[in-house]
Amino acid sequence: MTHGYEAGRRVVDGVSFEVADGRVAALLGPSGSGKTTILRAIAGLERPEGGDVLLDGSSVLGRAPHRRGVGLMFQELALFPHLDVRANVAFGLRMARWPRDRRERRVDELLALVGIESLSGRRVDALSGGERQRVGLARALAPEPAVLLLDEPLGALDEAR
Repeated sequence: MTHGYEAGRRVVDGVSFEVADGRVAALLGPSGSGKTTILRAIAGLERPEGGDVLLDGSSVLGRAPHRRGVGLMFQELALFPHLDVRANVAFGLRMARWPRDRRERRVDELLALVGIESLSGRRVDALSGGERQRVGLARALAPEPAVLLLDEPLGALDEAR
């Protein structure tokens, strides 16, 4: 994969890697080295200038982000401050038109998984940074993605209450 933002300056230059099914991998490098750009390209939020993005052996460059089976949790969480925790976690499921009963079960499961069941009715703007990260993680996991990408997501996590 190759990608640049400024004329003549490549942010990502000839990056290629493979992650086996069920494995965890980390992209390491200094600020500005293209880690977030690579994740955004995999998720479909950026189109690389060169190369391809293969998931399960198939190119996904022509697929819309919501059709790639990729969950992405950014360092800046992009949660909806006017919605409560439950609605934030359920958002992608509503957009994907999951049936209400299945959606509610999945949200309950995820709130328990990340340890914030008791916060389900609270607005996200009333939560601590760690609690917001738990909401972001639950939301990224909600649609059962085949691939989960985390962009510096765990810096503010705190102990579950």
